[in-house]
Amino acid sequence: MSGRWWPGSLALRVTLLCGLIAMAMTGMLGAYFFLFARTAINAHADDQLIGRAEHFRGLVAEARSVQDLRDQSLMFAALLGATTDVLILRRVGEPAFIEVNRGRVPLPGALTRVPLDRRMSPGDVLRTTDHPQMHWVAGLARSGLDGGVVEVLTGHPLESELEMIDRSRFHVLRSTLMSIAVSVLLVYLALRHGLRPLRRITAHAARIHPIDLSIRLPEQDAPRELRDMVAVFNAMLDRIAQGYERLSQFSADLAHEIRTPVGALIGQTQVALNRVRTPLEYQQLLESNLEELTRLSLIVDDILFLARADHAMLDIERGPLDLGAELHAIADYFEGPAEEADLQIAVRAAGTVVANAPLARRAIHNLVVNALRYSRAGTTVRLIAERQATGALVAVENDGDVIPGEQLERLFDRFYRADASGDRPADGSGLGLSIVKAIMDLHRGRASVSCSEEGTIRFELRFPA
Repeated sequence: MSGRWWPGSLALRVTLLCGLIAMAMTGMLGAYFFLFARTAINAHADDQLIGRAEHFRGLVAEARSVQDLRDQSLMFAALLGATTDVLILRRVGEPAFIEVNRGRVPLPGALTRVPLDRRMSPGDVLRTTDHPQMHWVAGLARSGLDGGVVEVLTGHPLESELEMIDRSRFHVLRSTLMSIAVSVLLVYLALRHGLRPLRRITAHAARIHPIDLSIRLPEQDAPRELRDMVAVFNAMLDRIAQGYERLSQFSADLAHEIRTPVGALIGQTQVALNRVRTPLEYQQLLESNLEELTRLSLIVDDILFLARADHAMLDIERGPLDLGAELHAIADYFEGPAEEADLQIAVRAAGTVVANAPLARRAIHNLVVNALRYSRAGTTVRLIAERQATGALVAVENDGDVIPGEQLERLFDRFYRADASGDRPADGSGLGLSIVKAIMDLHRGRASVSCSEEGTIRFELRFPA
């Protein structure tokens, strides 16, 4: 239906539809009862007319002769049901010898005469539509002594019956309209009462604000039909609250990360400007500033990468990647830093994976950097890769301090950093593992971490087939 005239209120829409249904149903019931009443009134009139005609046939049969019937004309007139009724007694083919027709109603031309050996039935009644509307019935009767055949013709005008039918029509129409009005009113009141839970839900939803996202819609008071909707809405609020909390934490962490190098740049520059420096001192200042600027640039690149990954802006290309060759190449690349940290790197890899080569290398690279940073001296970092039925598995294991379960759940959060071991500080930005998770999400894969009681930390990357 067009929205220009269709009401916007749900209660009004349902009320209007119920009103149309009530109008159709009560209209059909009213029409049925009216037709039934009209049929019953006409049948009653026919029965009375047939009863009088049969009575007159009986009187004719009891009479001695036609002359006796003429002498009893006043009695026949008195036996009529109403002053406007018509009675004709005549021999077949002759003029009437008794005629009671005060209204001068013209007689019907074609009228079936009921034979002597059969009683009249409603099917023998002739109904005329002229004014006044008349019901006619005719039958033959034989006088008692002389055996003369007499035609008995009776007619009844439907004046009182038509008035009764008109009154029935009026009452049916009035009761139909009243029923529709009462039905619409009751439906509207019932809907107003039934929609109170929606108004309560609306009132609760109006209280939800970014400052306070802890408010949830009441599920227990909601009707059964609305509980699923309320549960889904509350789950959506939970996701929004979590996302808002992560966004707030991300903003705070981002400000903290940027403030440190920016503060270092400002402080070093202010110190250098206090007095004239030698070219060597200026060169050292520029080298230090360049390191801080490089760190800022890396943070910005990582944030842009995560933002594009979150919004599915990266359409990655995939191809076969030899896991053995890749892990051995990464191990060779980190051989120097591993020796400086008194660590060994072992590789056990085989098989291929369908992935984006630069992104897969970056994810594994970040895991190896993390393993070198948090491993105990004198231990081995293990790079593992194997082909599985559901895809490929790449794992990086190292031995370090036991990580509590609440920290394991947060390792992939942005800007989260666990305490580094020994003399290797956590000098990263805290985005490396977040980038690993984002890369796996782009591959429709999964990144996970576990820690044994002995302190063996295992990162797993599961690439789909």
